[in-house]
Amino acid sequence: MHSPIPLHMAPDARPPTWTAEIWLRVRRHFLLKAVGTTVFTWLFFIGYFHLLRNPAFPVAVMPLTPLDHLIPFQPYTLGAYLSLWVYVGIAPGLQLTFRELVVYGLWIGALCITGLSLFYFWPTQIPPMAIDGTGYPGFAMLQGVDAAGNACPSMHVAVAIFTAIRVEHVLRDARTPALWRVLNWAWFAAIAYSTLAVKQHVVLDVAAGALLGIAFVLPSLRWRPGAR
Repeated sequence: MHSPIPLHMAPDARPPTWTAEIWLRVRRHFLLKAVGTTVFTWLFFIGYFHLLRNPAFPVAVMPLTPLDHLIPFQPYTLGAYLSLWVYVGIAPGLQLTFRELVVYGLWIGALCITGLSLFYFWPTQIPPMAIDGTGYPGFAMLQGVDAAGNACPSMHVAVAIFTAIRVEHVLRDARTPALWRVLNWAWFAAIAYSTLAVKQHVVLDVAAGALLGIAFVLPSLRWRPGAR
């Protein structure tokens, strides 16, 4: 007597919907992803703030470009700026297997270590700017905690573009509706623009951060579990 054909091998079996695939990715190793991302961010900030307050070499001031003068101070974009710390959890949260998650962590860890190494050997800051964040909750705290140092490359942008490209890769493979992919890139754009609008970075910082992120995310797509 023949055993029944498994459902996933049945001739009329349909591939899972994109919602089913995304939900599977989200719930797989969820606790590990949540705790791991939190610990990783905490460790990064230890190194980041140590270098910010204890530069090893003379601090270089980044020059302003004409575009910097065109972009006004817009403290209402602070929400987009701070949203990075939610955004960065999306890409690791979409990794399916434990091995994929570990390899993802190694790549973004290498990105962050490279950024911190640059801050150590070439500390930078943005020039003093006459800005007034009075009346905007949280802005004074941001200026007090995240001073104008560790400017170039912008790790905000580096990590954001790394996340955007890895999320785009998952959404494309899952055949999600185009709207979700557009929203992903819109979120990235809002974060990148906010670094200039809240005057935490200048244009050269953003450009360098984007290049740093791309330098790590492209090989991360090539050398990862299941890459073809």
